[in-house]
Amino acid sequence: MSPPTIPDRYHGVWQRTLLETPKGRDTTSWVHWLQTGLWHGDLRVPADAERATPAGRAQQQGFAGTTTITRPDPARPEVCTWQRSIDFQPPRSTPDAGHMVFETPERVIETGIHGSYLEVWERLPGSVGRRIALAALDAAGEPSAERLLVSGRYLMHLRPREAAWPADTAPDDTLTQVVQRHADEAEALLDFQITFGTWGEGVWAVERATRPALEGQARPCTLGRAGDAEATLACEGLPPRWRVLEWHAP
Repeated sequence: MSPPTIPDRYHGVWQRTLLETPKGRDTTSWVHWLQTGLWHGDLRVPADAERATPAGRAQQQGFAGTTTITRPDPARPEVCTWQRSIDFQPPRSTPDAGHMVFETPERVIETGIHGSYLEVWERLPGSVGRRIALAALDAAGEPSAERLLVSGRYLMHLRPREAAWPADTAPDDTLTQVVQRHADEAEALLDFQITFGTWGEGVWAVERATRPALEGQARPCTLGRAGDAEATLACEGLPPRWRVLEWHAP
């Protein structure tokens, strides 16, 4: 049985070109959302983050999980909900959901449901067609929370931290606040790796990553099926065996 899929108009990699909130406008942060038929990955890097320091790295955001599209009120735009199974930042108190209006097939406006904001998203050329979502297999051969997502010519890898949140972490705390309270645990709390770039002809060219040292690297990277349920990956630093969650490669 095939997994549920969201409408084709959402597939691809979307670059945020504008964020408006009551606090102001942001047109400089690097923000990309990769969407397959069901799974999403997201990476957000503030332009002014001093990422060589723990405080700067803690300003980054990123997450992955499944996506649903609903229309509970026919008089309102449809609702996109990003259900986060892994998250660089601490848990939120409200769902990540927004009303979505497509101005053109390549441009969608998101307005907040549980917060006051407006975001403009524009789809990157070459980001539709191929859609792959994989979960890394652990030593026992079971799927882990680590994800590898492909959309068109783009690839995103997301490996969550192993450390649990400290007991005093409250909903809507920022990672900056948690790291400030637990400076001795900073490296473990920041050990959440998200890496994004173009992938073609067996090479993954890393554009942005939560670990800045990875940016600009060109890694040999090949991916293939190993049956209906598994895939194999040859890419430095990444697991070799993966469970297939979604595979659409025309």
